[in-house]
Amino acid sequence: MMIAQELGIYVVESKRGAILCLLLSLLCLGTWPALMALLERRGRLPQHTYLDYSITNFLAAIFIAFVFGGIGESTHEAPSFITQLTQIQDNWPSVLFAMAGGVGLSTTVNYFLDNGLNRADILFSGVGCFLVAVCLGSAVHSSNSADIKAKLGKLSGDCETVTPEECQRLFGVEEEEEEKEMENVKEGSAAFLIALENKRAIKVLGKSMVVGLGITFFAGLSFSLFSPLFNLATNDQWHTLKQGVPKLIVYTAFFYFSLSCFVIAVALNISFLYKPVLDSPRSSFREYLSDWNGRGWALAAGLLCGFGNGLQFMGGQAAGYAASDAVQALPLVSTFWGIYLFGEYRRSSTRTYALLVGMLVMFTVAVGLLMASAGERETRFT
Repeated sequence: MMIAQELGIYVVESKRGAILCLLLSLLCLGTWPALMALLERRGRLPQHTYLDYSITNFLAAIFIAFVFGGIGESTHEAPSFITQLTQIQDNWPSVLFAMAGGVGLSTTVNYFLDNGLNRADILFSGVGCFLVAVCLGSAVHSSNSADIKAKLGKLSGDCETVTPEECQRLFGVEEEEEEKEMENVKEGSAAFLIALENKRAIKVLGKSMVVGLGITFFAGLSFSLFSPLFNLATNDQWHTLKQGVPKLIVYTAFFYFSLSCFVIAVALNISFLYKPVLDSPRSSFREYLSDWNGRGWALAAGLLCGFGNGLQFMGGQAAGYAASDAVQALPLVSTFWGIYLFGEYRRSSTRTYALLVGMLVMFTVAVGLLMASAGERETRFT
């Protein structure tokens, strides 16, 4: 069985169950960004979308904590989520680790934190494949950008300086005809790219690639920290808890992790309503409340991310957090949705297609190797 009830809480107890959790997590975590991108491409402000997303993301954590961590009899060795949430247990060091994970390389750190729980030869072969896939992904982006410049360059000698207004003039696309234009032109064509640019919430043509890479690097650095911090919160490898104090169960740690995510996301995005970045339009909290265009998709994205993270942590607690980093191959799923929903990479060059296939193959191999390296953590409740 994948899940067993043990001393009042539900735990994933087998390697097979852990891998199933990680595969479901990969599907969820690869899908929610596609929903966010869908809304942005339709013109919905990202601030509005992230506020909706944050609500259901936190609700998913509450659901998981109460259902999987709050059923059954609580004991001192394995307290339930309710017990750890309501009773003073002097476990604040672990709580702070979990919350710091919500504020914020992961696989290598997790391997050493788990005292070699995962097979090193297979694990680090998978890490190597990940690095190759990331490099290929960068090459895909660069090649695709060159393809776009070539398409637009037929109408403008300097694509770097083409503004949305100039593009609109060049193609003769009127604002009220954008929806019709998107439907009538071929995906991937220059006309399609211009119609999309006129419609989307964040304009990308003519923007500095350095700024985008800087934001991506910062996001990746923050993203790489949360899994090791969550590992410390649930397993206390640094022995920060006093003797006799029970460790945080995975569901309690996930609750505090999601709580800090929720608080920070709401605070940042409300501030971005009034002081937007990347030249996006200014908004207000009242406008956010009245914006129901695509709200259902935004709420669904939050649920997918919340359950995806929860499944990742459940699988990681059973089979090792280093193996659970296999879900970071979410570009496998995201790229599929990008091609299926948005027509990305249509009418691109042969070089771009070759790099894209290479990237997807390396991500697939990396996922297989990381999951194959999974061990079985000895339960601490016996």
